[in-house]
Amino acid sequence: MSQISVTRRSTALSLPNILTYARLLAAPAVAACLFWPHEFTMRWLALGIYALAAITDYLDGYLARAWSQQSAIGRMLDPIADKVLVSATLLMLAASGDIRSWSLWAAITILSREILVSGLREFLASLRVSVPVSTVAKWKTAAQLLALGFLIVGPAGDAVLPYSSRVGIVLLWAAALLTLYTGWDYMRAGVRHLIEADRQTAPGNKP
Repeated sequence: MSQISVTRRSTALSLPNILTYARLLAAPAVAACLFWPHEFTMRWLALGIYALAAITDYLDGYLARAWSQQSAIGRMLDPIADKVLVSATLLMLAASGDIRSWSLWAAITILSREILVSGLREFLASLRVSVPVSTVAKWKTAAQLLALGFLIVGPAGDAVLPYSSRVGIVLLWAAALLTLYTGWDYMRAGVRHLIEADRQTAPGNKP
């Protein structure tokens, strides 16, 4: 076996990447638990899996930087794992009725922004342009993380801490509002690069 093959395998199976793989697997696990929304045990189990997945979101990036184990597969899968987990959780919470009525618009806003920013990042990556994560985007992520945690445990949490579900809905709307702001901020930054790319490829311009 060549040294290159060994290096590629060791990179793919590094601890930061394994944590990312685990977060990908957490999405269907949380969704499976929420198939029984009236079972409090399943609610708590779903919350436990979700919380562990959220911890890996921090750990994989931290360890990759600390141990100099950053890789292309890690950079690709990390944002995908986050979006799969959030999307699957939002869909299951909507199906169970934990997110309903006007609050569905908050979920739609969050999902739409994730798709929009993912497409924008993918296109800008082809131009070798990176879009840094802003401070407000980090606040959005924190609010979204807490909101989904409260909503996952739902009525099981209400039995322990009254109004847990309502706190989750309030945080979901806060995340949605921050999502609108950060989505617009990313689009504004991205459009400048898009216009510049069009100018460079316009007829009469030298490559």
